Amino acid sequence: MTRLVYEFTESFRIAFAQIRANKLRSVLTALGVIIGIVAVTLMGTAINGIDVSFQNSLAMLGDDILYVEKWPWGNPDDWWNYQNRPSILVKHADPLNRIIESTPNSQLVVAVPVIQRGTSVKFGANKVTGITTIGTTADYAQTSTFDFAEGRLFNDTESSAGRLVCLIGADVADALFQGISPIDKMVLIDDNPFTVIGVLARQGSILGLFSFDNQTIIPINAFKRFYGQRGGVQLRVKIADKLKLADAKDELTGAMRRVRGQLPGERDNFSINEQQLFKAQLDPIKRVIAIAGLFITGLALFVGAIGIMNITFVSVKERTKEIGTRKALGARRRTILLQFLIEAVSICLVGGVVGLGITFGVCQGIRSAMPAFPIVFSAGLVLVSMVVSIVTGIVSGFAPALGASRLDPVVALRYE
Repeated sequence: MTRLVYEFTESFRIAFAQIRANKLRSVLTALGVIIGIVAVTLMGTAINGIDVSFQNSLAMLGDDILYVEKWPWGNPDDWWNYQNRPSILVKHADPLNRIIESTPNSQLVVAVPVIQRGTSVKFGANKVTGITTIGTTADYAQTSTFDFAEGRLFNDTESSAGRLVCLIGADVADALFQGISPIDKMVLIDDNPFTVIGVLARQGSILGLFSFDNQTIIPINAFKRFYGQRGGVQLRVKIADKLKLADAKDELTGAMRRVRGQLPGERDNFSINEQQLFKAQLDPIKRVIAIAGLFITGLALFVGAIGIMNITFVSVKERTKEIGTRKALGARRRTILLQFLIEAVSICLVGGVVGLGITFGVCQGIRSAMPAFPIVFSAGLVLVSMVVSIVTGIVSGFAPALGASRLDPVVALRYE
């Protein structure tokens, strides 16, 4: 055991002495590994970031909500069947809520109509465009997870009467009011005057694409007065227990068929969507990223491994006489094998550390330039990178190390 420890210690000492003696050659040899590790870690960071952002987005949307719409989420092949469906209307919410209230032990809590469109919002000389304006009822808070930075949501009276009041997101407040309180100030939503009664706390975005802070919320009857229902209505239905999602979905299907007056045997003329469908659409994106990343990573590591194998063969040739001398003095084949194997692994480990440093710097740069973009640099990625580096070193260094250990000392000593 003591001899084996000594052999490892001596092999590491010789390996690092050789790396120091040939710095430029070692750096160029490690370049392929560095590129491969950067690819591995950036790919893992992107996938982890997408996962974390998606879970955060689900939390903001609420994972206990079902969505009744004309169209299913995704890209259905038989789209013409959905095209001919009657639209979901605001008036469907009231009978659906009456059915929910009259159902004993219902898995459904409340149905809230939601309709939205893109608008511009103006206050004084300041104007922002590309804002999502949502029309809904006073029950909207039950299907959302937002908090208030200040103010309140409109009440049932204001909602029913279609009062010209609104809530604004954090980004809208920052852009228009620049440090002053928006409460009780009048803004123009597409030139229609609304009084601000609430400001939403900052919520973030979905994958850095759709921002929850770039929106306004108004009573649905005010929305209908100015914009109608041309964009189609979504009914958001809160469920009592998210662990019983399937039961809630079945109950909602039956309730909606009653609301729509459908006969037994008729095909549903509405779709019930759930947030897991987001995940189903996200998985192909993750697979594409993973496949592309693995291809680039594999190519870079393959090139790096060839370079390390080549340099190790060169090193064996350069030190043939030294190997012969050591074997003549009693060095075992195992000792020679370890020496060159550890040298190859050491170069790969140095490349792995440098690659991790480059990736960390890139991630910090992306965080600074695009704070909303999901970046997750985890300890798991560091461990994977180190394992990949060690495996690459073993695979690429084994053949030349084995060749060195099998050299005949007599032949090696005569080598010029």
